Amino acid sequence: MPDTIFHKILRREIPADIVYEDEHLIAFRDIAPQAPVHVLFIPKHPVIDTLDALRPGDAALVGKLVLAAADYARREGFAQNGYRVVMNCREDAGQTVFHIHLHLLAGAQLGHFGA
Repeated sequence: MPDTIFHKILRREIPADIVYEDEHLIAFRDIAPQAPVHVLFIPKHPVIDTLDALRPGDAALVGKLVLAAADYARREGFAQNGYRVVMNCREDAGQTVFHIHLHLLAGAQLGHFGA
């Protein structure tokens, strides 16, 4: 397995505040939160570096990330007020760890973004 910080978390070599885990993915609080709630959802396998590396067969995997984030938002009680999910692709978009992941941000009024 490659040696990003996410891989070290998956191998339990470094600690993380894990809030969800199943056989397909793991979710943990971001160490540099951009909102009161900032959770990262990452797939366990396969390792896919960026969104543009996804193939049609990966659609279910990305769907699992989105569904897990929405379920977490409902369970934690902030879905009704709203939340944001973001997936960055490459450096210009702010991707710093090259293992696809979904950011869930909530817990405060977030700035306007898009339509």
